[in-house]
Amino acid sequence: MRSSVGPRHARRPLPTLLRGIYLPRSMDAGAFAMTTYGIPLLVLATTNSAALTGLAFALEWIPRLGAFAVAGALVDRHGTTAVMRRASAARAVVVLAAALVLPTQTGGLGATVTVMLLAASTGILTEFSYIAAETAGGVASREAGDHAHRVQSVLLGIDQVATLAGPALAGLLLQWAGSAGMLAVIAAFSLLASALAPRQYGREKSTAPQPVLRGLRTGWSTLRSLPALGWLVTGLTVSNLAIGLLQAAAPVIVVKQLGHSTADVGLIWSAAAVASLIAVALCRRAIDRFGLWPVGAVSATIAASACLAVSLTHTYATYLALIAVLMAGEGGMTVVLRTLRSRLIPAQVFGATLSLTILLLLIPFPLAGVLVAAVPPALLGHVITVCAALQALGLFTAFARLRTAPGLRPSFA
Repeated sequence: MRSSVGPRHARRPLPTLLRGIYLPRSMDAGAFAMTTYGIPLLVLATTNSAALTGLAFALEWIPRLGAFAVAGALVDRHGTTAVMRRASAARAVVVLAAALVLPTQTGGLGATVTVMLLAASTGILTEFSYIAAETAGGVASREAGDHAHRVQSVLLGIDQVATLAGPALAGLLLQWAGSAGMLAVIAAFSLLASALAPRQYGREKSTAPQPVLRGLRTGWSTLRSLPALGWLVTGLTVSNLAIGLLQAAAPVIVVKQLGHSTADVGLIWSAAAVASLIAVALCRRAIDRFGLWPVGAVSATIAASACLAVSLTHTYATYLALIAVLMAGEGGMTVVLRTLRSRLIPAQVFGATLSLTILLLLIPFPLAGVLVAAVPPALLGHVITVCAALQALGLFTAFARLRTAPGLRPSFA
């Protein structure tokens, strides 16, 4: 008769990276991408209004900002498994309810209210599952030690594959299967993410969970004590205003100004994801050889140059190519950010500090949606030019301050 040694949960083998991190992250990233890019397309198809499309983009992101503080505290208190499982399941319920309700509405106020509520509620739930998945990735990165950037590059690759397939799939489903078809697929990804939620038995839980406001103060204190991470977050926050504006304006520019379909909007972000995947693969090897700062500085230069050129184009093919180049540069900077973040933030306050950094990075996105809602479509090009100039200035300042920061040269890798 086999004897037991220790409690039952202690005998469970820890999951592999594939099962415990990469697979659930893939399912959640698929739902994330389809929600982020598909809901504004659904709003445009339902309301035929550029202003409401921009407002829906803002409504997707404004609740997310409030959710981050709560999500970080909940992850620190209850762990990634519980938070991701419940948030993903709730998202599935919400989108399935919308899939049942929308076909019964023929437009007007009812349909508008439904899609706007859908944008806000999925935004909140998506960020809860994202924080849980990102925290699980942070645990895996810390355990990888000097190879943390390799784990982060795989996670970023998963996100970019989802961004490759998600927008294109959302646009195609919306065009050929209607709102119910698109929302049903989002629900399927959400249910799979809930079922496969990362099981890191006790590793990710904080020993001293904090209230939300105290968690924000802890995150802010931690960020201030890490100047290299602080400057990088500052530069990327300014950059995200331009990125968010291009995301929010894409349905209006492509459908209304360039005369293409919703599927073509998704194709733009899919092509951008391919470029970003290539950039991530190159950056993974480049960081090993050159260190974090050179890779980040080159990526920032590429992103800023492409963004400045976007406002000058008037053809779909050129617009697609420039967005792809821009997101390739963004992908390189994201590898640098995630690697630096996973290495510098102490494990016991990782959830709270992660929440604060992502909160800062996402503040520009609802502002971008408000700009698209408020600015006439004919003037969007001028607004993009101004935001691109701010992006270039912000990234230059950030990487200039990081040039002499310790630990960002080849010896760090």
